[in-house]
Amino acid sequence: MWIYKILIYGGVILKKAMIYVHGKGGSYLEAEQFKNICLDFDVFGVDYNDYFPWIVKNKIMEVYDKISEKYDYIYVLANSIGAYFTMHTLQNFKIEKALFISPILDMEQLIVDMMSWANVSEKELSERKEIPTDFGETLSWEYLCFVRANPINWKTPTEILYAEHDNLTSRQTVDKFIDRHCANLTVMNDGEHWFHTDEQIFFRDNWLRKVIQ
Repeated sequence: MWIYKILIYGGVILKKAMIYVHGKGGSYLEAEQFKNICLDFDVFGVDYNDYFPWIVKNKIMEVYDKISEKYDYIYVLANSIGAYFTMHTLQNFKIEKALFISPILDMEQLIVDMMSWANVSEKELSERKEIPTDFGETLSWEYLCFVRANPINWKTPTEILYAEHDNLTSRQTVDKFIDRHCANLTVMNDGEHWFHTDEQIFFRDNWLRKVIQ
């Protein structure tokens, strides 16, 4: 049974949904914490445990297909790598607005950066296919080739929350994205990629209240 959150605009009743795409190590259950902020929305978390975009795409589409004909407006809230998965999956679908927290905006650049951190050349990765790293990530030649073969053309209006000390996405990458897209940027000074302290969560929640209007 569907119970809709509705918005009455000009005498017309509009139904609004929010799709939440978590980051690595996260859970679709995190969507619950945003329901008290996104009061005009029904919030749906995407349940996935794999991190290959061609697999996560199916999970995101399951949620989108389920709600797309039932709601007038669909927003997306995505965290970290969830932003990359969102752009890859929904770039050609109707999304009213995207809200990205510490987003991975250039996956190829991140993989290249990780290769540099691990002192792995492209030739070595192409030969070995997968290489574990000391910082907990496994470099994948298949993943890198997929990213390069599937460029993103993102046109959805986007709000970005970025932390000053984000260790995965550089400010240069963020600024380049802002320049090339219909996007606005909010920066938390002294913040980290993972918004988890009381101060960071307070900042994040206030940002979200403002940008969902």
